[in-house]
Amino acid sequence: MDQAADNGYRQTRKYHMRWWTLLVLSLSLVIIGLDNTILNVAIPTIQRDLNATASQLQWMVDAYILIFASMLLTMGSLGDRFGRKLTLQLGIIIFCGFSVMAAYSDSSGQLIASRALMGLGGALIMPSTLSIITDVFPREERGKAIGLWAGVAALGIGLGPAIGGWLLEQYWWGSVFLINVPITILALMLGFFLVPKSRAPHPPRIDIIGAGLSMSMLLSLVYAIIEAPSRGWTDTLVLACFGSALVLGLLFVFQELRTDNPMLNLSFFRNPRFSAGAGAITMAFFTLFGVMFLFTQYMQFVLGYTALQAGVRLTPFAFGMLIGAANSHRMVRIFGTNKVVAGGLAVVAVMLFSVYFWGIEIAYWIIGVTIVIQSFGMANTMAPSTDAVMGAVPLAKAGVGSATNDTTRMVGGALGVAIFGSVLNTLYSSNMEAATAQLQPQAAAAARDSVGAAVQIAGMAGGPQGEALAVLARQTFVDAMGVAFVIAAVVAMLTAVAVFFIMPAGHLGKQE
Repeated sequence: MDQAADNGYRQTRKYHMRWWTLLVLSLSLVIIGLDNTILNVAIPTIQRDLNATASQLQWMVDAYILIFASMLLTMGSLGDRFGRKLTLQLGIIIFCGFSVMAAYSDSSGQLIASRALMGLGGALIMPSTLSIITDVFPREERGKAIGLWAGVAALGIGLGPAIGGWLLEQYWWGSVFLINVPITILALMLGFFLVPKSRAPHPPRIDIIGAGLSMSMLLSLVYAIIEAPSRGWTDTLVLACFGSALVLGLLFVFQELRTDNPMLNLSFFRNPRFSAGAGAITMAFFTLFGVMFLFTQYMQFVLGYTALQAGVRLTPFAFGMLIGAANSHRMVRIFGTNKVVAGGLAVVAVMLFSVYFWGIEIAYWIIGVTIVIQSFGMANTMAPSTDAVMGAVPLAKAGVGSATNDTTRMVGGALGVAIFGSVLNTLYSSNMEAATAQLQPQAAAAARDSVGAAVQIAGMAGGPQGEALAVLARQTFVDAMGVAFVIAAVVAMLTAVAVFFIMPAGHLGKQE
């Protein structure tokens, strides 16, 4: 943007209303953050009320992730072409409508279908919010705006378990979906007046083949990641899905290189700020979702907290992320993006490693301090990395850039849950083999499968033998969790080193 155009822009209503616009976009994003975590605490109640199988419970969570992640790139591209405000408001309407349907579902199949369509709404909302921020904020303010955007997203993720636990103590399980309704209606009404219209000035033709290949590739990849922990990483179906994702990915690359109007211009990845930023975001969400997944189990099954108590004790995630993200732009201004992002990942790595020394009894203040410091490090990774990705793409492609950023988040998060869970389950099951040898076959299998089941079986057995089984199961879980966290710490530290050397400290050239 040249000086004359910049001066003209600063006289527009869009510029003067930009912080109000950010408020509405952040409100729209809260429901996405909430929905990522609020359902987890309602799963036991839903299982009882709908007589859901273990597989159905898994797909109540995963159907949303699968559709959300696979549709992001395509929805971002449609926003660039037809208008980002349009896709945002359409996404809010879809998300609201199917939240109501999910709340009043009377079968597992209906709930799974509603969750999948909520994922479609989420895929329309999330890239629209970030691409509109890129459009309304000048570059010098964008880092601060994206920091606040990232902080609000994290706020929803961190508060989800606590809000869900409180709702379940007051109402029925459908309330965890109905909480979305007033937020979405408010965001829709305010957005009508406060969110400006924006789209690519000269939108190219829709890359239908590229859209189809990207959706199919991501669908296969995320499905394989979701199924791998339960089926096994060498299962035929899992390997077939990974193989399909690889083939479809190669075809997508070929299509985007040969077409005159690519949905995703692969030359973006030649910009080290784009590629290193995307890698850092993937690592941050790999860690965030993996940690939340294991910490929830640790607090309930090992420390004995209820769902609400555990949710409340996880809220420091939200506040550490909010404080870190909202102030990360100041750190970037002083030290440069690469040092801030690498430093954030290094802090995350140290905190992950410290969990290795936890036991089955631990003072909560240690957990709380660890969560705050770790989430602060994550925030100083996520917000500057997002700004780096969005600053590396042309303004006309802001929707696709935002969708790429969001896709790395979802794939990283799915991988975090899958890999953290797989490492823990493998070590836990093998180390519980001897301890469960004297149990009935069905009880032994359940105790080897889950620390929650082992503790329940121990309680039914009672006496010294039951107490010994419960202590052993908890200790085995903690030991396996420690190993999973050490592996993640090593990966986070290696990513930090790579970012430090690969990512430039500032933006490269002008953003057209």
